[in-house]
Amino acid sequence: MDIRRVVDGQRQRRSFRVRKRVRGTTERPRLCIYRSLQNFGCQVIDDSIGKTIVSVSSAEKSLKGQVGYGGNCEAAAKLGKILAERALEAGVKSVCFDRGPYKYHGRVAAFAEAAREAGLEF
Repeated sequence: MDIRRVVDGQRQRRSFRVRKRVRGTTERPRLCIYRSLQNFGCQVIDDSIGKTIVSVSSAEKSLKGQVGYGGNCEAAAKLGKILAERALEAGVKSVCFDRGPYKYHGRVAAFAEAAREAGLEF
């Protein structure tokens, strides 16, 4: 049995377990994150209409100079602050946090704390 299939299956089950409890609405959209080895990204999604309201990623060319390498806690914290500013400009004040298959630790926690400090409620 291929170990990648086992790990992918576990990641998918964890993601489904979180998503069955977290649903975004127009008043309180869902903030979902994506974490890879070299990049970090997140989106604010309104699930009732299936539309992404705001997004930010360390792979964006405009943010490459500000963020630098996207695979560390410092970059995640900067992205959290940028996302909170963009969301507040779009009129989103509170979100429900969808951590996906990732533990609330390290880059994920740094991102969440920075977004909270910048004024986003969740």
